[in-house]
Amino acid sequence: MTENYVAQVFATKGLDLFYWQSNGKAEIDFVLQIEDAVIPVEVKKGQRNRSKSLGIFAEKYKSPYSIGISRKNFGFENKIKSVPLYAAFCI
Repeated sequence: MTENYVAQVFATKGLDLFYWQSNGKAEIDFVLQIEDAVIPVEVKKGQRNRSKSLGIFAEKYKSPYSIGISRKNFGFENKIKSVPLYAAFCI
């Protein structure tokens, strides 16, 4: 349900919705193209924002940063921008 909310927010903003999966070992909820960069976005319903998949994707495709959307407040740590769920429209 949380991913559907974020998908609706992104679609309303006119963003293309892409998903990524790596041989069943890793998956990213959304992949956005922001200017020349490819940015992985992982959505979590709780505050926990750890995601092995973000690291795998960022390393493979040289993403400058990743975005984690959750109940966690705004922040930036370990190349992951934290965005609260209520502020998904800010992306």
